[in-house]
Amino acid sequence: MLWRRHAFPPSLPIYPHRLYSTKTAEPLRILFCGSDEFSITSLRALDDARQKDAGLIESIEVVHRPGKRTGRGLKVIREVPIKQHASHLHLPTHELDTFTNWTPPVPINLIIAVSFGLLVPPRILSLAKYGGLNVHPSLLPDFRGAAPIHHTLLQARSHTGLSIQTLHPKHFDHGTILAQTPAPGIPIPPQSTPMGLTQTLAPLGASLLLDVLKSRAFVPPLEDRGWYTGPPVSPAPKITKKDSGICFATMGSTEVLHRHHVLGDLWGTLQTGERIVMHSVHPTQYRCSSDDGLVPQEGQSAQGEEGFYQRCSDGAIVVVEESTVAGGKRGGGRRFVERMIREDDGEGRTGWRSRPVQ
Repeated sequence: MLWRRHAFPPSLPIYPHRLYSTKTAEPLRILFCGSDEFSITSLRALDDARQKDAGLIESIEVVHRPGKRTGRGLKVIREVPIKQHASHLHLPTHELDTFTNWTPPVPINLIIAVSFGLLVPPRILSLAKYGGLNVHPSLLPDFRGAAPIHHTLLQARSHTGLSIQTLHPKHFDHGTILAQTPAPGIPIPPQSTPMGLTQTLAPLGASLLLDVLKSRAFVPPLEDRGWYTGPPVSPAPKITKKDSGICFATMGSTEVLHRHHVLGDLWGTLQTGERIVMHSVHPTQYRCSSDDGLVPQEGQSAQGEEGFYQRCSDGAIVVVEESTVAGGKRGGGRRFVERMIREDDGEGRTGWRSRPVQ
């Protein structure tokens, strides 16, 4: 829905109301730019609306980026998910990684970009009478950037939301906000993962987009409906390997486990210089004390039946059940660390003797 804020007594919540508009527009000839499951949900909603109401949407052309090479030797090409879905919907597709020297083969009057990752340049925007729109899974201007869902979870926010904005000709996520989830936003369920939160937000974003189209809110004059005044605005840059890097000696167990829950595999550097990737990290009830003579320093490890135990900066212990040393066989990290501990101990005893992860 497209929301309008009203003044309510302090004791009453702010309820959304559908906005009815007297604006008119030509049937939309859409150039849809997308990539992943989040964008696929919006594309399906648009195609369903096209089939039901030709007066709203006349046609849809889909633009997606080329597949990426992956796996050992980069021999496997992983196609962008939206490519297959657009084909199933019998929509024309165009594969490109730059708009340079490319022009839509058919007339368009609106561009919609959802999780596309490529800036639509002014030359292409100028071809569309109604400019461009974007569905963004955050309460803009908070979490501008390529990974708003991941950063929302990493910061353990209690609420999130959706914004429909115009496409800015020079910058990502700096357009006019035409619609936004009303205050206080959408509650985030405990223990949410990026995939789970994406599945929650995707249909809501598609619905909000359709209401913007039906109300013709994209037709000038545009009205900025952004309201966000929550915590300080945070950026949401692309998630990189650096975000998954951890140091047990300086990170508490809560942060380590939270990063693992949100990002999946973590990595650190062994004392010997090798990088170790940790696939499974869990809390444990194990505690050490001076009574057993094994009082580890922050960041040190010990062997255990489940894997290898690691002390974090807050003194709590986590267990790394499955790990891989870079270049080695998957799952072989545990034996490598155990061997390193025994060699460091000098007498084959287990204990908190080495500092495997920096």
